[in-house]
Amino acid sequence: MSRRSAAAIPAMALSGLRVLELAGLAPAPLCGMILADFGACVVRVDRAPRSTVAVDVQGRGKRSLALDLKRPPGAAALRRLCGGADVLIEPFRHGVMEKLGLGPEVLMHENPRLIYARLTGFGQTGKYAKSAGHDINYVALSGVLSKLGRKSENPYAPVNLLADFAGGGVLCAMGILIALYERTKSGKGQIIDASMVEGIAYISSFLWKTQSLGFWNRPRGENLLDSGAPFYETYRTSDGKFMAVGAIEPQFYEQLLKALEEILTILPSPWNTEYREQNEMRPETETGNWLHRRDVSFTLRGKVVLSWEKELSFPLVQKNFSTKPECRSHAGVSQKGCVYCIPGGPCLGLDSDELPEQLSFSDWPEMKKKFASIFAKKTQTEWCRIFDGTDACVTPVLSFDDAASHQHNKQRSSFIKNDREEISPRPAPLLSRTPAVPSLKRDPFIGEHTEEILLEYGFTKNEIAQLYSDKVIEFNKPKANL
Repeated sequence: MSRRSAAAIPAMALSGLRVLELAGLAPAPLCGMILADFGACVVRVDRAPRSTVAVDVQGRGKRSLALDLKRPPGAAALRRLCGGADVLIEPFRHGVMEKLGLGPEVLMHENPRLIYARLTGFGQTGKYAKSAGHDINYVALSGVLSKLGRKSENPYAPVNLLADFAGGGVLCAMGILIALYERTKSGKGQIIDASMVEGIAYISSFLWKTQSLGFWNRPRGENLLDSGAPFYETYRTSDGKFMAVGAIEPQFYEQLLKALEEILTILPSPWNTEYREQNEMRPETETGNWLHRRDVSFTLRGKVVLSWEKELSFPLVQKNFSTKPECRSHAGVSQKGCVYCIPGGPCLGLDSDELPEQLSFSDWPEMKKKFASIFAKKTQTEWCRIFDGTDACVTPVLSFDDAASHQHNKQRSSFIKNDREEISPRPAPLLSRTPAVPSLKRDPFIGEHTEEILLEYGFTKNEIAQLYSDKVIEFNKPKANL
């Protein structure tokens, strides 16, 4: 009995592929889930005696067999299973499988077509091959961690996506598919040595290959793509959320400036802006500054986008701001000074002719401050209304809940719900003829399909009964809901 009804679901890209996944933590379960999502029949071989809780939260589309590999009958059972499998995913520390008599030499001798995928942090050879580690250690050894972080701060410990999942689970799945394709030509399986250190290093090839172009010759947090640039950064909005800015190319940067300028400086009639302002200006005798009371409201493209009352005090002449009789940002204004800026004071315009060159590194810190002050004036929703439909490369930083409900993602059905109403990402990429059809059922209980799987792989009922009697396997049938 298969995990999906063949009559109800069209054949997927990996239909018919038999995969055994030895239960482990994060990376291997993702690898197995990717294969299952695209149609492979994935059996998760769980430990017996079983633990109280399954550690695999990526069990979608898999079935579970509980087997004690530490006992000779259990190891022998796995050897028989591997004889009928296409792929074995093995996530154990160096040497464990050899101690169990289940190393690649044994299993591939019995099944020369077997793809034996070994997924570890440091790989099967080298100084650290037998060492323990976690995502942060693998990213550190790859060199990538040295690039993550802000100026004058320690490297940031990233969420465990880079090594565990990108460099581990995803690249291991890619290696399996490459080996399967090669098998169609040679008829032979092979061993995959999937090291997470090497996986994340490989994914970072762009960083390595752009060093000679000057992309990374400045300290961490001061480069083009590591939050050093004002146009490649996140900014807090007035409601405590964030916007992500990625306006790298000059034409996109120009659109970013134009959109910000529209909001802050209220461009005249060509932009269909209705502007109302009441001003009161008077000098302060005590400080020598100007005191400006300003009541402002304006409408952009038929929408009220700003209204405020503010009292400002500033020097008549301020460094780094335009104090020309007529502001270049608003050329053609027929008044002394610029009515769109603070009369006699700093111009708030962002005309590119008035600003430093986009790649002027020395000006980036001040430009970041200016952008931060601008983004802090409006809510995330307001900024989305302004930037949606533009090529300014500005998007909201969304929470998981917001991402799942975002209009674009909903239009593409990018997230799915299982039968427990739990939301998760839809498998990617989307294939046109044979797309993934992920299981919407709950993840399997440990040992839920033990008997079913053993029968499929040629075990007799008597053999299964003996394994159960010897406590080599376990069953865990779910109770019916009455």
